[in-house]
Formats: sequence, C-alpha cells, structure tokens
Amino acid sequence: MSQIGENLLKAATLLEANELVAIPTETVYGLAANALSETAVVKIFEAKNRPSFNPLIVHVVDVASIHKYADLDPISIQLAEAFMPGPFTLLLPKNSIIPDIVTAGSSKVAIRVPNQMMTIKLLMLLKFPLAAPSANPSGYVSPTTALHVQEGLKNKVAYILDGGQSEVGVESTIAEVSDGKIILHRTGAISAEQMEQLTGLQVVNAESAERPSTAGQMKSHYATKTPLYRGDITKMIKENQDKNLAVISFKKQYDGLKRGHEYVLSPKGDLNEAAKHLFAVMRIIDEGQFDMIITELFPDKGLGRAINDRLGRAQVMYKS
Repeated sequence: MSQIGENLLKAATLLEANELVAIPTETVYGLAANALSETAVVKIFEAKNRPSFNPLIVHVVDVASIHKYADLDPISIQLAEAFMPGPFTLLLPKNSIIPDIVTAGSSKVAIRVPNQMMTIKLLMLLKFPLAAPSANPSGYVSPTTALHVQEGLKNKVAYILDGGQSEVGVESTIAEVSDGKIILHRTGAISAEQMEQLTGLQVVNAESAERPSTAGQMKSHYATKTPLYRGDITKMIKENQDKNLAVISFKKQYDGLKRGHEYVLSPKGDLNEAAKHLFAVMRIIDEGQFDMIITELFPDKGLGRAINDRLGRAQVMYKS
C-alpha cells in the first residue's frame, strides 16, 4: 500500500523525480505529476487506467502563473481573479510548453488554482505545475480522503499527502470563454448564475461528446459497482421490497424501507454539506452488500446541479 503522510519535501522530491503523488484539494484528491514531463504524465494514465483521449487539468500556484502556460482574454482574467483559488477551472488556448499528452492533443488546456493550503505550499516548492485528475481508478467514484486514494490505487502512487477531508467534495466547475459567451463544460461549486452576474455574458452548456474536450465529461466517470437508479424513491422502494436497498436522499427520510439503509446527505437541507458527503457515501455503499442504490433528483441550483450531474453519469436506466 502507498504511504500516507504530511511530508511536503518528500512529496516535492518524488514529483521532481517524475513520480506520482496524490494531493489534497478542496474539491477531491488529485493524482499529481509534473505537467511539463511526458514521462511523468504517462504514469497518471497507467495508474488510473485512464483513456489517453481524456484530457487532464493543470494545477498552478496562483492566477499570475496561468500566463506561463496559457493565453488569457480579459473575460477569462476576470473569471480567474473572481473564482481562483477555488473550485473553478478555465479552458484556455495552451502555450507550447504544455505537452500534448496533457490535453489529449487539443490546443486548449484546463487550468485551475486549488484552494488547499497543503497543496499550495507544495506548488510553491516546485518549478513546474501539476497535472492532476482525480486520484482513483478511471470511471470510479472520486476520492475525498487520503484513505480513499490508498484503497483505490493501492501501490500505484509513490506517496499520498494527507490534507484531511475535501471541503467541497465534487470536482471543479470547468468553463471556457468563446465567441462572446461562456461555455460550461462541467458543473461544480461555481454556478452559471455567478459567472453571468460577474461578466454579463450568457452561460451555455457544452454538448457532450464521445471525445471529451476537457476533464470530467466521460459518461461513466462516476460509476459505482452497485447499480444506481434515480427517480421517485417512494415508488422504487415499493417496487423493490425484496431487495437490499441503499437509499441516497438530500434531506428527507423515506418510509417503507424494509431491507437496506438510508443515507441522508444533509438533514438540514444544505447543498454544500450534501456535496461534501456524496462521494464518501457512494464508496461506503459500494463496500456493503446492497443490491441497488436509489436516489432522488436534487434541487436544480448551486451544488445541487453538480450532484445531479455526478449521479446522472453514474445511473442506470430504471425499469419498473
């Protein structure tokens, strides 16, 4: 098993030697490597069993550093200064210093500034940015603790920096400024309304594609081993009385569950709290002996949209 610890110098030394290090961020834990080294980046794809056509996100220490690796237009600068450091990623025209393997051959690179002090301190020790997708086997639930990383990647990562539980719990919003509008490539903690209010530009959803233009667009990206269904929880409980059910709800407890367990993500109805607990609960359920997971649609606002997006990518079509 990979070692878990808080030794920043050890982590920096390993990264300088083109090794993989799992890092904490406010969103989820990332599997990091030197973003300027093709040798190092290849190891990310191998460790995760990640398709090589799926681009990676580059993490930098501050907004000023973005200029070294990408071209920023005035609106992108406005967005970066407002929402970075934080759970926000910009898709930008890349500079040639970024290897094509990081962007899967695209001329655009996804860049963000994490809002997690341990990782910021690590980036300050390094002379290069970090490519870092979520630190889990490709297609499975993203990790929000160091132990989740260890359980998923076992000995495939040289070291795991332990920064505690991720505060946000779902991956960053990904946005791109293009032709006088903002394209939303992935929902997250920063909402379309926030971007529209800041810039005055319309935010439009990107069309999903088989070949993703940036990270987090694969349809099965958040799949659980246990089949997951969304819809009317009361109806699905009634129709599956003979099964061992795991119920994921926002704030309400449901009646009629004879076998299984219900996981209420936020009894007080806080979407931030619900998002923080989502991936951890999905992992707990997968470690159990449940026949199926059933969950509801969350409120279509703020982090509720991000939760719906992740559950939507994990779901199986329900047939009554």
